[in-house]
Amino acid sequence: MSIWALSDPHLAFGVPGKTMEAFGPLWENYADKIATNWQKLIAPQDLVLIPGDISWATHLQDALVDLQWIHALPGTKVILKGNHDHWWGSSKKLSEMLPPSIHFIQNNVFNWNSVTIAGARLWDTPEYTFDGYIEFRENPRARIKTPEQIAKEKEDEERLFQRELERLKLSLSLLDKKAITRIALTHYPPIGPDLQPSRASALLEEHKIDICVFGHLHSVRSNSLPFGTARGVKYLFTSCDYLDFVPLKVM
Repeated sequence: MSIWALSDPHLAFGVPGKTMEAFGPLWENYADKIATNWQKLIAPQDLVLIPGDISWATHLQDALVDLQWIHALPGTKVILKGNHDHWWGSSKKLSEMLPPSIHFIQNNVFNWNSVTIAGARLWDTPEYTFDGYIEFRENPRARIKTPEQIAKEKEDEERLFQRELERLKLSLSLLDKKAITRIALTHYPPIGPDLQPSRASALLEEHKIDICVFGHLHSVRSNSLPFGTARGVKYLFTSCDYLDFVPLKVM
């Protein structure tokens, strides 16, 4: 039994007008690429981690088309909310609606064999930047923001980040103490490219996390962000376009 990860699939079967193919040739037939590579690598007894930006849908009913597509692929899946997962509902609603092979992290943990998994989405933080690693591409869906809107966003970022840190603390506190391997999922990177300590990484270290899996970043130059291990935590960047839509083996 193996553990795999692939973040940010941005599926759009329920809202085909939002397909990622609008972002250039790399994304052409991206769902087919994901499915083909997934089926080659992943066995029914394996676990797959998907830390965010799962579906472009706004409503859970529309996202269910994408979730059923994931459900039909081999393996048990664990998902985390990303910043574009506007369809994501309450824990009660998710428990009622998610297909049986898909489990979620939201102020809780998921235990699988000798592995225990916690996590939280996180948010932008001024502690580090990835601007130098990203190839700028025009976002065809970007909205023009006024200076007032930009200023308001900056004011909100710290509040949102602090809230996400509290959610991460809660989830980490629930990890199974008897587990052999401790994994954290975050959507936003919890650490910078230089692997220097951050507020999020301090929590991961405090709770003796072995592996942290995350995504969020797109259009990153090939092989430019290897991340690695720092102070006992192995950091794995798994955005699907960075991995050429091939699931990454975690362990």
